[in-house]
Amino acid sequence: MLLYNSLTREKEEFRPRIEGRVSMYTCGPTVYHFAHIGNLRTYTMEDVLDKYFRYLGYEVTRVMNITDVGHLSSDGDTGEDKMLKGAKREHKTVMQIAEYYTDAFFRDADKLNIKRPEVIEPATNCIPEFIDMVKALLDKGFAYEAGGNVYFDTSKLDKYYVFGDFSEEDLAVGVRDSVEEDGNKRNKADFVLWFTKSKFDDQELKWESPFGVGYPGWHIECSCIARKHLGEYLDIHCGGIDNAFPHHTNEIAQSESTFGHEWCRHWMHVHHLNTNSGKMSKSKGEFLTVPLLEERGYDPLVYRFFCLQSHYRKNLVFSWENLDNAKNAYEKLVAKIAALSPKQSESIDTAAFEAGRRRFTDALDNDLNTSLAVTALYDVLKLDTNDTTKLALINDFERVLSLGLLEAAAKLREADGEDGSSIDPELESYILDMIERRREAKRARDFALADSIRDELAAKGITLKDTREGTTYTVS
Repeated sequence: MLLYNSLTREKEEFRPRIEGRVSMYTCGPTVYHFAHIGNLRTYTMEDVLDKYFRYLGYEVTRVMNITDVGHLSSDGDTGEDKMLKGAKREHKTVMQIAEYYTDAFFRDADKLNIKRPEVIEPATNCIPEFIDMVKALLDKGFAYEAGGNVYFDTSKLDKYYVFGDFSEEDLAVGVRDSVEEDGNKRNKADFVLWFTKSKFDDQELKWESPFGVGYPGWHIECSCIARKHLGEYLDIHCGGIDNAFPHHTNEIAQSESTFGHEWCRHWMHVHHLNTNSGKMSKSKGEFLTVPLLEERGYDPLVYRFFCLQSHYRKNLVFSWENLDNAKNAYEKLVAKIAALSPKQSESIDTAAFEAGRRRFTDALDNDLNTSLAVTALYDVLKLDTNDTTKLALINDFERVLSLGLLEAAAKLREADGEDGSSIDPELESYILDMIERRREAKRARDFALADSIRDELAAKGITLKDTREGTTYTVS
């Protein structure tokens, strides 16, 4: 599998440190407001990658933070805490805001069939870990105290701007954000590891620390949460392209300075969702959410389909016309699937199944090309094979694409008063999935697993029969 590595700016074969296992970290939301659909494009593409790793047989541990403290209204350590901003806006406490918008985020994720990571960790759970890393950086000479705050000293690094050949003048916070320069900093690019009460007396969330009563900077959070759950090495770190600088740049600086070795092998960045006027952002008022799409009559999975039709490293332009085109394409695809009429006596055409699957994996092995993967899905419907095989392939692809196609097709058949099959679609999907898993187990010579799958189906009244052409089934 080839993936573009933002750190080396090259496509590279993805190889985890431990064979068969992937440690994956994805930056989570700052829960001071609803996630807009631009944010959710990133989470959708990360979800596809996560599921594709599992599809390939990897054991994946994915960790995601919830930023409920420390993220300022500017990414350059300036302005007020975004959580405090949300609390003032809605006359609630910071933790009430965090709980409400965390729940809202996961409701949206569920509607988009985005799988929840194995570990979801709020920043406020990890204050001791943040303090430990800040102390380590001070002890090693990579940090300094000034004006009551603790800063990371970027001048101690051989190379700070690791994600591109940028000039300091282009990227320095004081220039980029057009804000008054922080006089406590030794260098423009230095960033805050710990804020104290000397700067934000109205901050609601504050903790005792060796550096004074205060709270962590945003950048320290992900490094410490990743270390807590995944150790000092990551296989892959994902996020939106706007996080490459300064957030991910700062994560690398503080993590590798603490650990004394390379931290993360591979970096994946999803590019922007733009409107006709540029990048979608809350500050510009272009605040499109999943509930708003629903209010306008769009199934959230149409938006997922819209995202998957484009490559993650290309900016995607949102307009209602473009979403309408995706909706029409999605509904036509569902209608074609609903028209398939599998017969219980049909077996899966092994040769056709393998050929269809190769097209799918070839697409995703080439830098997670979901656009070509969707094309491979359409190609299934054109295969010169039986409908049982076509449905088995669609069910197989859905383990990664998660577009709800079989469920939508079943609802369409029900609405039309036709089953399109003599078996319940959900049961049929389950049986086909189990047959495919059994086939893979036999190919791997794991006959104990293959037998257990047969026994599980038999216990449900489903009898398998192996033939030269493949496996058929009957339901009693």
